[in-house]
Amino acid sequence: MQSDKHIAPVRPAGEEEINLREQLDRYLVNWRWFAIGIVVCMILAFLYLRYATPQYSVSATIMIKDDKSGGMPSELSAFEDMGMLFGNNTNSVDNELEVLKSRTLMETVLRQKELNISYFTRGRIKTSETYDPPVKVNFSMADSVLYQLDTTFTVRIISDTRFELLDQEEENRGEYGFGENIATALGKVTILPNAGDGQEQVGEVVTVRVRPLDKVTLDYQKRLQVELIGKNTSVIQLSLNDPVKRKAEDILNGLIKQYNADVVADKNLVSRNTADFIDERLQVIEQQLGDVEENAESFKQSNRLTDITSEAELALGSASEYEKRIVDAETQLQLTDYLITYLQENNDNGSLIPANISTENGNSGSMIMEYNKLVQERTRLLKSSTENHPIIINLDGQIASLRQSIRQTLSNVKSSQTIALNELKQQERMLGSKISAVPEQERVFRGIQRQQQIKETLYVYLLQKKEETAISLAVTAPNAKIIDAAYGQEEPVSPKRNIILLAAIILGGLIPFGVIYLKDLLDTKLQGRKDIDGKLSVPFLGDIPKSHSNDDMITVSSRTAAAEAFRILRTNLDFMLANTTGDKAKKIFVTSTLSGEGKTFVSTNLAGTLALSGKRVLLVGMDVRNPKLTEYVDLPHNRGLTNYLSNGEVSLDDLIFRINREGFANLDVLTSGAIPPNPAELLMGDKVGWLFEVLDDRYDYIVVDTAPVSLVTDTLLISKYADMFVYVCRAGYLDKRMLAVPENLYKEKRLPNMAILVNDSDAKKGYGYGYGYGYGYGYGHTPETSPWWKKLFGK
Repeated sequence: MQSDKHIAPVRPAGEEEINLREQLDRYLVNWRWFAIGIVVCMILAFLYLRYATPQYSVSATIMIKDDKSGGMPSELSAFEDMGMLFGNNTNSVDNELEVLKSRTLMETVLRQKELNISYFTRGRIKTSETYDPPVKVNFSMADSVLYQLDTTFTVRIISDTRFELLDQEEENRGEYGFGENIATALGKVTILPNAGDGQEQVGEVVTVRVRPLDKVTLDYQKRLQVELIGKNTSVIQLSLNDPVKRKAEDILNGLIKQYNADVVADKNLVSRNTADFIDERLQVIEQQLGDVEENAESFKQSNRLTDITSEAELALGSASEYEKRIVDAETQLQLTDYLITYLQENNDNGSLIPANISTENGNSGSMIMEYNKLVQERTRLLKSSTENHPIIINLDGQIASLRQSIRQTLSNVKSSQTIALNELKQQERMLGSKISAVPEQERVFRGIQRQQQIKETLYVYLLQKKEETAISLAVTAPNAKIIDAAYGQEEPVSPKRNIILLAAIILGGLIPFGVIYLKDLLDTKLQGRKDIDGKLSVPFLGDIPKSHSNDDMITVSSRTAAAEAFRILRTNLDFMLANTTGDKAKKIFVTSTLSGEGKTFVSTNLAGTLALSGKRVLLVGMDVRNPKLTEYVDLPHNRGLTNYLSNGEVSLDDLIFRINREGFANLDVLTSGAIPPNPAELLMGDKVGWLFEVLDDRYDYIVVDTAPVSLVTDTLLISKYADMFVYVCRAGYLDKRMLAVPENLYKEKRLPNMAILVNDSDAKKGYGYGYGYGYGYGYGHTPETSPWWKKLFGK
């Protein structure tokens, strides 16, 4: 209890201190809700983890071989002198990243493995995808139809040889046998049992989902992650998340395998074109060589020639060297003509030039190899881009420029070869004069023989190049070396169990915290002493906790928290009325701000508590506009104070009644009586003062139940007769902004000796103040009778 000397000044709202312990108690008092929130969220988290579809992360690591430094694998170095290695790989690792992520590569892998068809097995609660289904479905339809199909059907295995087929709406379409061709609107379908014992599969329900290949490709292409492990390395990591780990592993391994196959095919493209060109030329040379040999045979037969004379041999011996050189020169000239003709016939940017055909073409051989590398690079990039791409346009310009340079170089080579050949022939003619004595037949035969040697030399040379090209095709190495094959961890990456459980604990605590915080934030009602202490100048008299008893008045044996609170209130009143002198009755007026705050309840029980102490007490109902006193005491309500004030002939003794309850022999009651038409005028009259003068000598205490001060003026009219005012404020009912009413009344001294009493307060909302009433009996309930749910929530 507080006296006037210890009234705390009102602190402005902006200077209100934050009591950390008070804020903490605000939440600790509701610890059971936090426990329930965490338990519920943990249960939901466990259910989610139990039935959520896990996602597994599968990754593979490869190394892109980089030959920019000019080196070559040791297993190919033995063939370097044959001229069949066509330079180094100039593709950057960034280009290979784009190729690995390309739609074409992914679609090829999915098409090979028929991954547009998915199988799902049904469990008791959820349906999960499986990579090893009990049945296998074969579609007898064109690929163009199958890869555009979007449908779902279900297979229910009823025996080791029979099954039921259900459509997309789960309607039964019939019973069939395994291996039977089933006619559908989309074509024939055959369903076969997969591995395992048929008896073990009976009862299995398998859902088959067929999706368009382009959508499946787009889905996996979005999920595929391809990235460099380090900036200064050519090691690439491929990763894919999927509910089926084995499927993701097969996809990644398939991507690497198909990528290597495409690279090997691109590298072999030049060699294949060269081999095709050599095969064509061998057919032509073989036919020409046959014609020359037939001419030689015919000439010898017609001239009956069997051997060359010794004289002709001596004469022609000195010319053999020139003949050999002429043969070589004419061979190189014809090869140069072949290349020039090939360039004229194949004038597009996608054609490759046969390489290593001629050994005396100056620097044209290196230019042809560089040209073929550019064409090969252009072909590979077109798989993942268009001809309008800046890189393709740049390559087209380089290819055209290089093709023109090759053509010009070959023309210059041809001119030099022609000059050299003419000079050799001139030298041969000079030697021919020396053998003029040789028979004409011998000279003619030598010409035929020379043509035969030219054709034979060219034929052998082309056969050699054909073998070299075949070796090049056989030893072509893939571009990607597998460091780690596709492998998935046993633990799923989603959902993350520890994170989900931690989030459940945090969420379980945040939900009650947020509810309590919002409730307090939006709560404008008075809750207890904490809303008065330090904020109002009015002395605090005490508080009456929420009563769970059905009794309106306390009894002698009552040990409830409310009963103990009224006993403490009785003690506090003695301190408040300590300055009241004389033998007259101590008049205690009870009022409130609004109707319904429990002032009649307080008046009745306060009077009863004073009467239980042996004092003579009168309870007067002066709320004549809305009388409630007769609801607490079983007395006539049609006769009372208003009858005395309005009728001078009515005796006061006839209006005072005694409560017929055990222990209340000293308690009399004067009810308010009938509701008058002029209550304010009645209370302003002098007869009210006479009433209190008469009653002063009869009683020790007079407890007066008055009207609410903010609604009517009745209480202010009779306030001069009071020794003190008990101002009742109901917790959870009165808006805290209305506390300005008692504060102003106290400062203006309009209600004498005024003190505030908080009614219907809740110990849990006191946040640490507590009451200690009832000696552990729980506000009216004993531990034996309190319901279990009230024990749980501290009620």
